[in-house]
Amino acid sequence: MLFREGESTNHAFLLVDGCVKVTGTTPEGHLALLAVRVGGDLVGELAAMDGQPRVATVTTAGRVRARFLSQADFRRSLAGFSEIAIAVSSSVGVKLRWATRRRIDFGSREVRIRLARVLAELAGSYGIPSGEHIRIGVSLTQPELAALVGAAEPTVHRALAGLRRENIVETGYRRVCVCDRARLGEVADG
Repeated sequence: MLFREGESTNHAFLLVDGCVKVTGTTPEGHLALLAVRVGGDLVGELAAMDGQPRVATVTTAGRVRARFLSQADFRRSLAGFSEIAIAVSSSVGVKLRWATRRRIDFGSREVRIRLARVLAELAGSYGIPSGEHIRIGVSLTQPELAALVGAAEPTVHRALAGLRRENIVETGYRRVCVCDRARLGEVADG
């Protein structure tokens, strides 16, 4: 575990290699998967910028290499190098857009569309070409995928089965492969 929700640490990590899962606790006490981050991503930057308690827990999913950034070093880098400040601002903007889209989708889109949107975004961000297909390079369980989609696990199972029947995706143990990216995009568009 790199960070725990609610703790008062203020460092960040630049992920070099590997994958982490960002989770939060719902008011009912359930664990909700908020995001996944991989090599090249920054985690913990909000607390490093504003010094407030952590809003989520970040846990490694397997072997991870990361660069530790103290709050002082992080802030010095932002103040001294405009390219770094712009890159961090852009990264925070991408994360905010993702969160905003999820909130809008949760209240207004059917699960099939939400699932297609999440899979399309994961394929775009973490996709690894595999022949004519794109393997999503993040290992996710179906409960974790359901949490990202904001739906009950059985409902996501049915939506995923439908996408498999249409040869849009293939799934295996903790693995999703996009077979038809154009068709997935059409489903995501509703």
